[in-house]
Amino acid sequence: MVALHFLEQKMLVLFETPAGFALFKVLDEGKLSKVEDLWKDFATSESARKVVKLKAFTKFENTSEALSAATLLIDGKPSKGLRKFLRAHCDGETLAVADSKLGNAIKEKLKIECLHNNAVMELMRGVRSQLTELITGLGAQDLAPMSLGLSHSLSRYKLKFSPDKVDTMIIQAIGLLDDLDKELNTYAMRVREWYGWHFPELTKIIQDNIQYAKVVKLMGNRVNAVDLDFSEMLPEETEAELKEAAVISMGTEVSDLDLANIKALCDQVLALSEYRAQLYDYLKSRMNTIAPNLTALVGELVGARLIAHGGSLLNLAKQPGSTVQILGAEKALFRALKTKHATPKYGLIFHASLIGQAAPKLKGKISRSLAAKTALAIRYDALGEGQDNSMGLENRAKLEARLRNLEGRELGRSAGSAKGKPKIEFYDKDRKKGTGALVTPAKTYNPAADAVIGNSNAVIGNSIEPAIEKPMEEQQETLPKKRKHREMETEEAKSEAIEGVDEKDKKKKKNRLGEVDTNGLQQEDVEEGREEKSEKKKKKKKVTQAEDVTMQEDKLELEASDQQSKKKDKKNKKGKN
Repeated sequence: MVALHFLEQKMLVLFETPAGFALFKVLDEGKLSKVEDLWKDFATSESARKVVKLKAFTKFENTSEALSAATLLIDGKPSKGLRKFLRAHCDGETLAVADSKLGNAIKEKLKIECLHNNAVMELMRGVRSQLTELITGLGAQDLAPMSLGLSHSLSRYKLKFSPDKVDTMIIQAIGLLDDLDKELNTYAMRVREWYGWHFPELTKIIQDNIQYAKVVKLMGNRVNAVDLDFSEMLPEETEAELKEAAVISMGTEVSDLDLANIKALCDQVLALSEYRAQLYDYLKSRMNTIAPNLTALVGELVGARLIAHGGSLLNLAKQPGSTVQILGAEKALFRALKTKHATPKYGLIFHASLIGQAAPKLKGKISRSLAAKTALAIRYDALGEGQDNSMGLENRAKLEARLRNLEGRELGRSAGSAKGKPKIEFYDKDRKKGTGALVTPAKTYNPAADAVIGNSNAVIGNSIEPAIEKPMEEQQETLPKKRKHREMETEEAKSEAIEGVDEKDKKKKKNRLGEVDTNGLQQEDVEEGREEKSEKKKKKKKVTQAEDVTMQEDKLELEASDQQSKKKDKKNKKGKN
C-alpha cells in the first residue's frame, strides 16, 4: 500500500512493505507530469534515487501487528501505528495515496491532504521495482519470506472469519450425521443377525437397536439371562418375556470367542450412537447461531440439509421460494417436465414438522406457504444484522394458524358449514354437481295416465277391480265448481285409456287363440306319429309270429320223418328173421 504526498513545494510517498511502512520524499516533481516516461527513471537504482528518497520507516513489531494493519488497509482504514507515523512525519504536506478510500479516511481523521491519480500509480510501480535498493537494510532474501508469511496469515484470517465460510461446518456436520446413521444401522443389523443364531427370539422382543446392543453386551450367553437384572434397560414385562424366551430358545450354542467378538461389535454400536448424539447437539447449536430463523421454521436437520444442498447460506438466500420448495427433488421435477406429468410439490422441506402435521390433501398448500416463509427467513439470516429467531417464530405461528384454518374449512365442507350448522340443500337428481344447470327439463305429474272405468271399476295393471264410490250427482254437489271441469277432463282421459286397455286385451285373447290352434295342430301331429309307430310294431310282431309257426312246422315234419324211418327199419329186421 502506498500513499503519495504532494505539496506545492514538497511531495511525500507512503509505501507499505511486509516489514513496515516507508515514507519517501519526491525530489523531482516535474517528472510526474510525464507519466508515460516515468518508468525509465526507475530502470536503475541510481536513477531511482534521483527521483525519490527515503525519509522515514516504521517497522512492525510482530506478525499479528502486520496482519491487523494489512486487514485494516484492505478495508480502507488506517491502523493506529500508521496514524502515529503520519502525524510525526507529515507536517503540512500533501499525501498521494494508491487507494482513494484510504486517502479519504486519512483526510477525515488526520486532516492531511491526499491525492490519487494515474501518476501516483505509475510512481508506485517504480518504487516497488527498486524497493530493496531504496530502503537500506532490507534485502531481497529477507523480504521474500516476510511477504510469504504475511500472505499466509492473511489468507487464514480471511478464511476463518469470512461469514460465507462459517456454514461450511454445518455442511460437514450434516454430511457426517447422515453417514453415521447409515453405518449405525448397518452395524446394528449385523449384531442382530450375528447374535440371532444364538438367541433368535430376542429380535422380536426388543425392537430398538441401541437397547438390543446393550442387552447383548450385558447378557452374553442366553443362559445368563435368568440371573441378570435388566430393569435399568427394559420394562418389567419385556424383561419377563426375555427371561422366558431364554429358557426355551431354539438357538444354537456359541463359543466364548464368538461372544467376545459380538460384544466388541456392540461396543462399536454404542460408541457410534453416543458420538451421533454429541454431533447432533453440536449441529443444533451451530444452526441456532448461524440460521436461527430457518431453524425455528423447519428444524435443525431440515435446515442443515437445505444449506448443504444449496452449497452455502448465501447461495440459498439467492433462491426463490419456489426453488426452496422442490429443493432435493430435481430428478422428479425434470422427469415430470420431460413426460409432461404433474411436477413434485415438495423436496427436502417435506420432512419439516409443519408439513407432517398437515392432512394429505393440504400438504401441497402448506409446503408452498412454508417455502415462501423459509426463503424470507434464509435471507434474513444470511444478510440481516439481527441474531434472534423472532421472525421465524412469528412466521411459524402464522403457518400454524393457516393450517388450522384450512383444516376447519375441510371439516366444514364434510360435516356442514364452517360455523357448525348443517347446510341443507334440496335434492335434485337432474342437477349437475357444481354448475347448477339442468341436464333434462323438470318433469311434471300427468293425471291422464290414471285409468278409471266409470265410477265402479279401477284399472290396476292388466286386471279390473271394482271400486266403491259415491254417485256422481252427490260428488258434483260436494265438489267446488272450479274443479268440475277438471273432473270431466280426467274422466274422458280415463275412458280413452280404458278403451286402449280393452283393445290390448282383445289382441292378447286373439294371440292366445292362435296359440291354442297351433298347440292343437301340434298335438294332432304327435298322435299321428304315435299311431304309425304302433302299427309298425304290430307288423313286426306278426312277422315274428309267422316265422315261429314255420319253424315249429319244420320241426314236426322232421320228427314225423324220423319216426317213419325207424318203423321201416324195424319191419326190415323182422322180415330177415
